[in-house]
Amino acid sequence: MKLLTFRGGIHPDDKKEQTSGVPIVELKPDEFMVFPMSQHIGAPCAPCVEVGDYVKMYQKIGEAQGFVSANIFSSVSGTVTAIEPRAVASGQKVLSVVIQNDFKDEKEDVKPLPADASIADIALAAGAVGMGGATFPTHVKLSPPKDKPVDTVIINGSECEPYLTSDHRVLLERGEEVAGGLDLVLKKLGVKRGFIAIENNKADAAENMRKICEKYPDIEVVNLKTKYPQGSEKQLINAVTGREVPSGGLPADVGVIVLNVDSATVLYNAAKYGTPLTSRIVTVAGSAIKEPKNFRARLGMSAQSLIDAAGGFVCKPGKVIFGGPMMGMAVSDTDLPIIKGTGSILCLSEEEATLPESMACIRCGRCVSACPIHLLPLNFCNYAEVRDWDSCKKYNILDCIECGSCSYVCPSKRHIVQSIRLAKQALREQKK
Repeated sequence: MKLLTFRGGIHPDDKKEQTSGVPIVELKPDEFMVFPMSQHIGAPCAPCVEVGDYVKMYQKIGEAQGFVSANIFSSVSGTVTAIEPRAVASGQKVLSVVIQNDFKDEKEDVKPLPADASIADIALAAGAVGMGGATFPTHVKLSPPKDKPVDTVIINGSECEPYLTSDHRVLLERGEEVAGGLDLVLKKLGVKRGFIAIENNKADAAENMRKICEKYPDIEVVNLKTKYPQGSEKQLINAVTGREVPSGGLPADVGVIVLNVDSATVLYNAAKYGTPLTSRIVTVAGSAIKEPKNFRARLGMSAQSLIDAAGGFVCKPGKVIFGGPMMGMAVSDTDLPIIKGTGSILCLSEEEATLPESMACIRCGRCVSACPIHLLPLNFCNYAEVRDWDSCKKYNILDCIECGSCSYVCPSKRHIVQSIRLAKQALREQKK
């Protein structure tokens, strides 16, 4: 069978054997659950509860503010003990609702929306976001402009980052919900072409989804070549459809919507049962973890609780990362809440986490060959060093997806992505 892919990219050791065969384990929630009011791209939510209130599981505790925002719901029942700034993975402090769990799981009476509700309304009611890490509100994705008709919906099952296997396990254990969620989106949008795209290092997941999708004539399971960053929207669209999203454009510009595997299950359950997004699958892995596992964790739990459930550390971690090793965010504290975009907690030994010394560029061009956006990363690095932001902009630095492919292949081990992030931040400040 033909393996679909894009031009550029890299082939890091995927290290998925740690958890790819480990079934999802349901975790008990913590006594104190922390819900940051910003768990998505866009405007933070406004708390709609007060200190002292008793809340139920599935009750809305954060109200979306504006179109690009997403409601937040409690994953436990209990009493609101604080509404205050709390640290999140980015290092910032975000206004958060703290709930003392009573461990009764008393549920709010939820019901699905009427059968004629739009898919965007279903996503909004569920607080759905992109759960591959981007956390873009799903109802916005599912509301394409009338002048940009969508003819294709893709479920992104590539999961190309090393170590991560949460989507893999969802495809194996909750495949009916994934296919059902995609079928729901197709029917609601009136679209006749749906794909579930899976890299060929997850052959068992692809086989499982093919069997499930035999009853869905509009859904095709396609095999992708195992390559990073295959899971990036623009690269995935190009691999599956051959279309290229224009510079500064969005998937809707080429008639495509891309959804994460777990996001599809959220839509399915919201439409069928009326349940909102209150938990997600999280991979806990890395050389510093005793028993790497995949967990279903409720939003608001502490990352440390997941680490403890995986047997704790076998050595002092050199780095703890929320997300994958290529695009994840290193954290200095493990007592941070699990939020909608937390797909993994990666704990690396000091030896793995130590970066080699950076040297001068030898102009070998490997970063140019690896760049999936077809940019010139070595030039961006040089321009950033002399703070030539105008040249960075001229050569389309804002199109960079910060995948890290350039840094990975650089024989001089230059910190190219860090330089690009510095330049992009400077350009954003200039625009302000």
